[in-house]
Amino acid sequence: MKAQSVFVGVGVFLVAALLVIPAAECSQPKGTRVDYEALAQKLVTQCANIHEGDLVLVTGGVRDSELLEDIAVHVRKVGAFPLVSLNSERMLRRMLEDVPAKYVSQTPELDLKLAGLITAQIDVELVEWGTFRTQVPPERFAAFTKGMLSVRDLMLKRNVRYLNMGNDLYPTAERAKGFGVSQEELSKIFWDGMNADYSQIQATGKRIKAILASGKQLHITNPDGTDLRMEIEGRPIVVSDGVISADAMKTGGAACCVYLPAGEAMVAPIPGTAEGKVVIDRDIQGLTLTFKGGKLTSMTAKSGLEREKALYDAAGPGKDEFGGIDIGMNPNVHLVPGSRMVAWMPAGMVTLWMGNNTSAGGENNVNYQAPYFLPGSTVEVDGKPLVEKGVLKF
Repeated sequence: MKAQSVFVGVGVFLVAALLVIPAAECSQPKGTRVDYEALAQKLVTQCANIHEGDLVLVTGGVRDSELLEDIAVHVRKVGAFPLVSLNSERMLRRMLEDVPAKYVSQTPELDLKLAGLITAQIDVELVEWGTFRTQVPPERFAAFTKGMLSVRDLMLKRNVRYLNMGNDLYPTAERAKGFGVSQEELSKIFWDGMNADYSQIQATGKRIKAILASGKQLHITNPDGTDLRMEIEGRPIVVSDGVISADAMKTGGAACCVYLPAGEAMVAPIPGTAEGKVVIDRDIQGLTLTFKGGKLTSMTAKSGLEREKALYDAAGPGKDEFGGIDIGMNPNVHLVPGSRMVAWMPAGMVTLWMGNNTSAGGENNVNYQAPYFLPGSTVEVDGKPLVEKGVLKF
């Protein structure tokens, strides 16, 4: 959940790999050993582009304490100043479920103070948001995310560099079980994605950005029944290619955010232009969303809609607006056939979402974001295929 993962935890090119090599001291799933020292150095010096004098918030969970320590050390090695915030899913859950409701909805004053101070954040994914959002009371989740999005808004306005390592693919046992794959298999996919040729991803991102930036209309179709059109002329195109470059920092806002494994191009359409329907048959059987004038007019399903409807009802104004489209471009990440696995970044993946679209440079900062992964889709820009049946067409 890109709009809700930021700050939870109260021109260079990355050509070299992130170095997955034997390291017995690292605690990783069997079959995968990660050189945390090399990884931390690249996250700091290349991906997040940390420089002398930067004030860097390093966030993550207790399971990754060694990596967080190494990141902090490398922040200091370049003359920047780290602050490590160590959290856990258990603590976050208790903050939402055990704390009185009136406090859950409080403005997060400490986080806002930090957001007004830091120049960068390196965030190692703490929770699986897709699952977490369905397990806590909807009204409490809505109250919590509303407050945290005020923090995100301040960070975007201040052009704070934000790097997330995980990107809804971090290879935890829980996520592997949800996908229906082994943790070892998911771990290999994740680290293959992290070790992609980022110069290639950057080149692909530039081509996709140029095509989208010159286009006027997008048309998305999928064999499951999705058929949606939207206008994109003049809209910003945000590319997450693995590096927060000097050019990205000049652009500011969402361009200063990178999600690893990287490889995504995002665009939020002209408000009020999304027309058609989105059909998904995964967690919710036969889910069909109908959009007219850029807003949701109907949400139906054969079964399993109750929880998502409760989250939707608890959210604020803007929840009914179509959010945007995300096109994956990482050639090293592949979905496992026959599994329930989904991800943002596989090359040719198409993801649509409704609600918050600030990650794509949009203006809707609502406390609701629901992504819909549509593998095998076709995307046409002014009638010419950009993605055809899940394959990039260039």
